[in-house]
Amino acid sequence: MMVNEIYELGDQPPIGSIPKMMHAQTIRQSRYGEPKNAIQSEIVPVPDIGPDEVLVYVMASSVNYNNVWAALGTPVDIVAQHQRVDPAVDYHIGGSDASGIVYAVGDNVAWPKVGDRVVVHSGWWDKNDPYIIDGGDPMCAPSARVWGYDVNWGAFAQYCRVQSHMCMPMAEHLSWAEAAVSTLDGATAYRMLLGWSPHTVREDDVVLVWGGAGGLGCYAIQIVKNMGGIPIAVVSSDDRGEYCTDLGAAGYINRKHYDHWGVMPDWRDENAYSAWLQGARDFGRAIWDILGERRSPRIVFEHPGEMTMPTSVFVCDTAGMVVICAGTTGYNAVSDLRYLWTRQKRIQGSHCANDEQAVSFNDMMIAGQIDPCVGEIFAFEDTAKAHQMMYEGVSPPGKMAILVNAS
Repeated sequence: MMVNEIYELGDQPPIGSIPKMMHAQTIRQSRYGEPKNAIQSEIVPVPDIGPDEVLVYVMASSVNYNNVWAALGTPVDIVAQHQRVDPAVDYHIGGSDASGIVYAVGDNVAWPKVGDRVVVHSGWWDKNDPYIIDGGDPMCAPSARVWGYDVNWGAFAQYCRVQSHMCMPMAEHLSWAEAAVSTLDGATAYRMLLGWSPHTVREDDVVLVWGGAGGLGCYAIQIVKNMGGIPIAVVSSDDRGEYCTDLGAAGYINRKHYDHWGVMPDWRDENAYSAWLQGARDFGRAIWDILGERRSPRIVFEHPGEMTMPTSVFVCDTAGMVVICAGTTGYNAVSDLRYLWTRQKRIQGSHCANDEQAVSFNDMMIAGQIDPCVGEIFAFEDTAKAHQMMYEGVSPPGKMAILVNAS
């Protein structure tokens, strides 16, 4: 059968028939800056796949902050990083979530099969990495990367290239957009909450969830609730707080009612430090007010970083954990170590998810235990607009989906 050199979005070629070129939303070094300018539509070659890889015809993807970082060219020049692998590739294709149809598989791939409907998680690694062969967690291995960010050929294109282990069955009751939005944030939240023993969510555990109405937060709330814990959301408005309570949060704190955010003042500056401490204590009391008792969170679910980390460490319970997966407000996270060591708290970094964690979260999706929380759906040509909204902090509650080949 004759295969066109390129197909328009949604004009699906016969399954297994692969064109030479595809439409993609790309980022180039010359355009680094705000997403509205950095992300542009181009026609580029369809990527080849290796023996352990899969080519997926992308139906939908979603917006994550890593592609905002890619657009800005900071904290990593992501195109330069790609060129260390392939000097000929001078652009980045983001998108770390995908739902779609398998169009080709490598010689070593037993599953999935061509024609399967799949979702894709974003944990990428070298299966021959000695750390992994010795039994180490793949996401802690030297070769570990995040697909659609550290690894090119993400989901903001008609076809994406992934490793076969990243593919998971798609929940039959979900639309393409609903299926696409959760695999990065959901699996990341799962690892944060259930991957760091002994600080895994237990029955009746209080868990403070920063950004409760955002992508990470909306899944964290639901995971905690499913595990019998008590999630409390931190949000930027009352309507977002109500969104969180509808998802299962016991209550919410509007962070705009407080003004002590940012890098903690020097403890030797008595006036400034006292003002900060009063703000942190007032914030902690708000948690007690929601619970109706003086209990502090055993787990603090962090990702803003610089603006919030001092308070997170302060309000975390004795022998509790602050687990963090990002620094969307900055990376200079200062805390008062007196509260850390004397109350024996733990700060734990967490990044993406391994196969077991991604599959466990996907099983919750398949079982209908997790609402995908699609907040708004964008057309492919509005990919830059959606990322600009995230950059400006005006995203709707939940996840923003990007339709690629789906209508």
